[in-house]
Amino acid sequence: MKRLASSIIGGIAGTVALNILHQAVKKFDHDAPRVDLVGEEAMTKGLEKAGIAAPTGDKLFMITMAADLISNAAYYSMIGTGKRKQLPYIGAITGLVAGVGALTLTKPVGLNDEPVTRTVKTKILTVAWYTFGGLVAGSVIKVLRK
Repeated sequence: MKRLASSIIGGIAGTVALNILHQAVKKFDHDAPRVDLVGEEAMTKGLEKAGIAAPTGDKLFMITMAADLISNAAYYSMIGTGKRKQLPYIGAITGLVAGVGALTLTKPVGLNDEPVTRTVKTKILTVAWYTFGGLVAGSVIKVLRK
Protein backbone atom coordinates (compact mmCIF):
# COMPACT_ATOMS: atom_id res chain seq x y z
CA MET A 1 0.00 0.00 0.00
CA LYS A 2 1.23 3.51 -0.71
CA ARG A 3 3.03 5.32 2.09
CA LEU A 4 0.55 8.17 2.45
CA ALA A 5 -2.53 5.95 2.47
CA SER A 6 -1.05 3.49 4.96
CA SER A 7 0.09 6.36 7.19
CA ILE A 8 -3.37 7.94 7.22
CA ILE A 9 -5.16 4.64 7.84
CA GLY A 10 -2.68 3.75 10.60
CA GLY A 11 -3.07 7.19 12.18
CA ILE A 12 -6.83 6.78 12.20
CA ALA A 13 -6.53 3.26 13.66
CA GLY A 14 -4.29 4.47 16.48
CA THR A 15 -6.65 7.35 17.22
CA VAL A 16 -9.73 5.15 17.25
CA ALA A 17 -8.01 2.64 19.55
CA LEU A 18 -6.94 5.45 21.90
CA ASN A 19 -10.41 6.99 22.04
CA ILE A 20 -12.23 3.68 22.53
CA LEU A 21 -9.91 2.99 25.46
CA HIS A 22 -10.47 6.46 26.95
CA GLN A 23 -14.25 6.34 26.58
CA ALA A 24 -14.66 2.77 27.81
CA VAL A 25 -12.49 2.90 30.90
CA LYS A 26 -13.76 6.28 32.15
CA LYS A 27 -17.14 4.64 32.72
CA PHE A 28 -15.88 2.32 35.45
CA ASP A 29 -12.54 3.65 36.73
CA HIS A 30 -12.57 6.90 38.72
CA ASP A 31 -8.81 7.28 38.18
CA ALA A 32 -9.07 7.03 34.40
CA PRO A 33 -7.68 10.03 32.54
CA ARG A 34 -10.34 12.45 31.33
CA VAL A 35 -8.63 13.92 28.31
CA ASP A 36 -12.12 14.61 26.95
CA LEU A 37 -12.60 17.23 29.68
CA VAL A 38 -9.29 18.90 28.82
CA GLY A 39 -10.33 18.89 25.16
CA GLU A 40 -13.73 20.42 25.94
CA GLU A 41 -12.08 23.17 27.96
CA ALA A 42 -9.62 23.86 25.15
CA MET A 43 -12.41 23.92 22.57
CA THR A 44 -14.53 26.28 24.68
CA LYS A 45 -11.66 28.68 25.34
CA GLY A 46 -10.54 28.60 21.71
CA LEU A 47 -14.01 29.33 20.34
CA GLU A 48 -14.62 32.09 22.88
CA LYS A 49 -11.27 33.67 22.04
CA ALA A 50 -12.38 33.67 18.38
CA GLY A 51 -15.62 35.40 19.38
CA ILE A 52 -17.77 32.33 18.83
CA ALA A 53 -20.20 31.08 21.44
CA ALA A 54 -19.12 27.61 22.50
CA PRO A 55 -21.70 24.84 22.49
CA THR A 56 -22.42 22.88 25.65
CA GLY A 57 -23.34 19.34 26.59
CA ASP A 58 -23.40 16.64 23.93
CA LYS A 59 -22.76 19.11 21.11
CA LEU A 60 -19.54 20.30 22.78
CA PHE A 61 -18.51 16.69 23.37
CA MET A 62 -19.10 15.73 19.71
CA ILE A 63 -17.25 18.75 18.31
CA THR A 64 -14.36 18.15 20.69
CA MET A 65 -14.28 14.44 19.81
CA ALA A 66 -14.18 15.26 16.09
CA ALA A 67 -11.31 17.72 16.60
CA ASP A 68 -9.50 15.18 18.76
CA LEU A 69 -9.87 12.43 16.17
CA ILE A 70 -8.59 14.66 13.38
CA SER A 71 -5.63 16.06 15.32
CA ASN A 72 -4.54 12.72 16.80
CA ALA A 73 -4.92 10.96 13.45
CA ALA A 74 -2.71 13.59 11.82
CA TYR A 75 -0.16 13.27 14.64
CA TYR A 76 -0.09 9.46 14.57
CA SER A 77 0.08 9.48 10.75
CA MET A 78 3.54 11.04 11.00
CA ILE A 79 4.75 7.69 12.33
CA GLY A 80 4.62 6.52 8.72
CA THR A 81 7.67 8.57 7.80
CA GLY A 82 9.86 5.96 9.47
CA LYS A 83 11.35 2.76 8.13
CA ARG A 84 8.93 -0.17 7.96
CA LYS A 85 10.75 -2.42 10.46
CA GLN A 86 10.87 0.38 13.04
CA LEU A 87 7.25 1.59 12.74
CA PRO A 88 5.89 -0.04 15.94
CA TYR A 89 8.83 1.36 17.94
CA ILE A 90 8.44 4.79 16.37
CA GLY A 91 4.73 4.55 17.16
CA ALA A 92 5.37 3.72 20.80
CA ILE A 93 7.84 6.60 21.16
CA THR A 94 5.48 8.99 19.37
CA GLY A 95 2.66 7.96 21.70
CA LEU A 96 4.90 8.26 24.74
CA VAL A 97 5.77 11.83 23.72
CA ALA A 98 2.06 12.64 23.29
CA GLY A 99 1.25 11.22 26.72
CA VAL A 100 4.01 13.13 28.44
CA GLY A 101 2.87 16.23 26.56
CA ALA A 102 -0.67 15.75 27.84
CA LEU A 103 0.70 15.74 31.39
CA THR A 104 3.17 18.59 31.10
CA LEU A 105 1.70 21.02 28.56
CA THR A 106 -1.88 21.26 29.78
CA LYS A 107 -1.27 23.69 32.62
CA PRO A 108 1.25 25.94 30.79
CA VAL A 109 -1.26 26.53 27.97
CA GLY A 110 -3.86 27.64 30.52
CA LEU A 111 -5.93 24.48 30.88
CA ASN A 112 -6.90 22.54 33.98
CA ASP A 113 -4.49 19.60 34.24
CA GLU A 114 -6.40 17.81 37.00
CA PRO A 115 -8.25 15.46 34.60
CA VAL A 116 -4.89 13.94 33.53
CA THR A 117 -2.81 14.46 36.69
CA ARG A 118 -5.38 13.66 39.41
CA THR A 119 -3.50 10.63 40.78
CA VAL A 120 -0.29 8.77 40.01
CA LYS A 121 -2.44 6.08 38.39
CA THR A 122 -4.14 8.72 36.20
CA LYS A 123 -0.75 10.02 35.07
CA ILE A 124 0.52 6.54 34.25
CA LEU A 125 -2.66 5.66 32.35
CA THR A 126 -2.52 8.91 30.37
CA VAL A 127 0.98 8.14 29.13
CA ALA A 128 0.23 4.43 28.64
CA TRP A 129 -2.88 5.08 26.56
CA TYR A 130 -1.21 7.52 24.20
CA THR A 131 1.66 5.07 23.89
CA PHE A 132 -0.87 2.33 23.09
CA GLY A 133 -2.43 4.52 20.38
CA GLY A 134 0.97 5.12 18.83
CA LEU A 135 1.85 1.45 18.97
CA VAL A 136 -1.42 0.54 17.24
CA ALA A 137 -0.81 3.20 14.59
CA GLY A 138 2.76 2.05 13.92
CA SER A 139 1.75 -1.60 13.80
CA VAL A 140 -1.13 -0.99 11.40
CA ILE A 141 1.07 1.09 9.12
CA LYS A 142 3.68 -1.68 9.12
CA VAL A 143 1.12 -4.37 8.26
CA LEU A 144 -0.39 -2.25 5.47
CA ARG A 145 3.04 -1.78 3.90
CA LYS A 146 3.61 -5.54 3.35
